[in-house]
Amino acid sequence: MENINKVLGDTVKKSIKIAYIGGGSKQWARTFMSDLAISEGLDGEVWLYDIDKVSAERNKKIGDLIAKNPQSIAKFKYIVAEKLADALTGATFVIISILPGTFEQMRSDVHAPEKYGIYQSVGDTVGPGGILRAMRTVPIYEDFARAIEKHCPQAWVLNLTNPMSICTKTLYDIFPKIKAFGCCHEIFHTQELLVIALRDILGINAEREKIYTDACGINHFTWITHARYQDIDLLEVLPKFIDKYYEEGYFEQKGFDRFAFKTNPFAYGNKLKFNLFRKYGVLPAAGDRHLAEFFNNTWFLKDLDTVKEWQFNCTTVDYRINQMNELICETIEMSEGKKAFPIKKSDEECVALLKAILGFEKIVSNVNLPNRGQMLDLPLGAVVETNCVFTNDSVEPVVSRPLPSEVNNLVLRNCINIETTYEGIKARDLDKIFHAFVNQPLCSTLSLDNARNLFNQMVSNTKEYLKPYFVL
Repeated sequence: MENINKVLGDTVKKSIKIAYIGGGSKQWARTFMSDLAISEGLDGEVWLYDIDKVSAERNKKIGDLIAKNPQSIAKFKYIVAEKLADALTGATFVIISILPGTFEQMRSDVHAPEKYGIYQSVGDTVGPGGILRAMRTVPIYEDFARAIEKHCPQAWVLNLTNPMSICTKTLYDIFPKIKAFGCCHEIFHTQELLVIALRDILGINAEREKIYTDACGINHFTWITHARYQDIDLLEVLPKFIDKYYEEGYFEQKGFDRFAFKTNPFAYGNKLKFNLFRKYGVLPAAGDRHLAEFFNNTWFLKDLDTVKEWQFNCTTVDYRINQMNELICETIEMSEGKKAFPIKKSDEECVALLKAILGFEKIVSNVNLPNRGQMLDLPLGAVVETNCVFTNDSVEPVVSRPLPSEVNNLVLRNCINIETTYEGIKARDLDKIFHAFVNQPLCSTLSLDNARNLFNQMVSNTKEYLKPYFVL
């Protein structure tokens, strides 16, 4: 389906085709469908493609119910694609949100290193878990890139899958003319924290969208170097807020108590973020669970007692499995009309970015793109996360303020590891991948022999997904 402009009274409505790869998503797809439903000026088709077709069919039923809801402004038709090519052909936008492997493979990613005293709070971006997840993901993304080049080369591609940097890198390496970017919501949460600090310290109420931040780094290790609300420098407001809440913690996300980190495995108290701001003078944008994995394992992830002291959590795979089962039950109830689906705007920006690309407005937001000079101190071609300007059929990165040298060195080490990991996977070279594995900050206490043993064991644990691509 090509872009078609329909003039309805004084309103121009754009009909688009969206291909959603991973359309059986238990959570992201619902959020996207809700945001899409209340977006003015759009209609068209959403093609849901997933290797788990049953889940995609459930999401289609939810989408159909949303379209019938009187609250729904944008009326989209939801279609389950039999083949990837069917979803992609003629697509205006492609959204990719997949789980590479299953939670059983993730169990090895996250928990196998614990035998060697290595703990991971997330395990999907860097560290041993991030390496193995990348090994499963890159070959899949190579196929996605080739399919996009063949069936919808002019489409804009939004990647939501982790490891974000390597996924985006793969798309551009295989199809250099692709129009793709990686979306992450970590900075949005830190902007919410700044909103809370502004209200708590100065008594000023503001919306997150009115907070301007200049951020740069790599995904899940991005740093805010400048933050303002109107003429107020928020990084000057923050120290008083940190002094007030440093010891007891403050979880900022809407809908949660600020002490949620005591009971919710995904929550955190921001103590690590506050500590790093005090140390370096720039504000880490990611949540503490992600941040901790970019540093030597003795710093913040030495053991579970250390993790508790820093007021974040190591999210277990068992917890994720239980959560998934709950989401599946909820999805079934929603698809059968037994449970109402709330249509409301989320904190995500995907739909707003689509509309900006379609020419409805101009937006500045942080996304992941290959470095074309927007971060002068990181390698060209490496995927970096900075502000970008979204306008009609254009996403242009903004040159960021430089990071302090000591922070840039931390980012650079992890960036080079990601580059080495990608080159090793691209070449199907296990030795080169191992070089990146052993150089992970989380592997800093491993001997070479133990690192090799752990790497070999983790590869063996996920061999079912690696055999088609690697000689093991």
